[in-house]
Amino acid sequence: MTARPDSDQDMPLVAHLTELRSRLLRSVAAVLLIFAALFYFAQDIYALVSAPLRAYLPEGATMIATGVASPFLAPFKLTLMVSLFLAMPVVLHQVWGFIAPGLYQHEKRIAVPLMASSVLLFYAGMAFAYFVVFPIMFGFFASVTPEGVAMMTDIGQYLDFVLTLFFAFGVAFEVPVATFLLIWVGIVDVASLRNSRPYVIVGCFVVGMLLTPPDVFSQTLLAVPMWLLFEIGVFFGARIRHREEPAASDGPSQP
Repeated sequence: MTARPDSDQDMPLVAHLTELRSRLLRSVAAVLLIFAALFYFAQDIYALVSAPLRAYLPEGATMIATGVASPFLAPFKLTLMVSLFLAMPVVLHQVWGFIAPGLYQHEKRIAVPLMASSVLLFYAGMAFAYFVVFPIMFGFFASVTPEGVAMMTDIGQYLDFVLTLFFAFGVAFEVPVATFLLIWVGIVDVASLRNSRPYVIVGCFVVGMLLTPPDVFSQTLLAVPMWLLFEIGVFFGARIRHREEPAASDGPSQP
């Protein structure tokens, strides 16, 4: 097996900590720079995120702010989270620059696509929540509002609600990466995962129940994509194992 770079082996602990600090500072600086650029548009960003709910509010109804500082804090918090999400490629690049010297060459070939796909899948999960789940969910909530009850949501509570869903769907869409890693590392094999498919489906619905509001629509909208993404992870995991097995059967290479 190819040895790790000598520069990584000989690097003292203090140098590692110094590099870690510099990369953390670069990550924080990237988030703050994006936040500074977006803060002027904080109100517009909140209006965009709240559009799926406002579309189903009764005519003449609006969202409300029950806290004194909520009109400022809610857009501020949202803009900060958006800045963090947008800076994620930079953050992951810094993570990659820190861990890459300690990886073998074949590990680097796998790690780069995995990190890129992780970012894209997280963004895809958020987009799925915004464009598919939110309209269905808020339409359902609006349709079951009791007569005589005005549907006016607090902007702070709404923000906490949608951020939770964004994070839940973003993490749920990482299932292919997690499945692929489990197969690639050898913790589980493809046959075991395929035989466990019924339990995985039940587990997806349990996770959907825990991470989404208590309604069957949002639960199903999270569980079904998780199951399909699991199948994608198994498919690509099986392909990488098939590629590695012939190489392993040839035995260790001679120095």
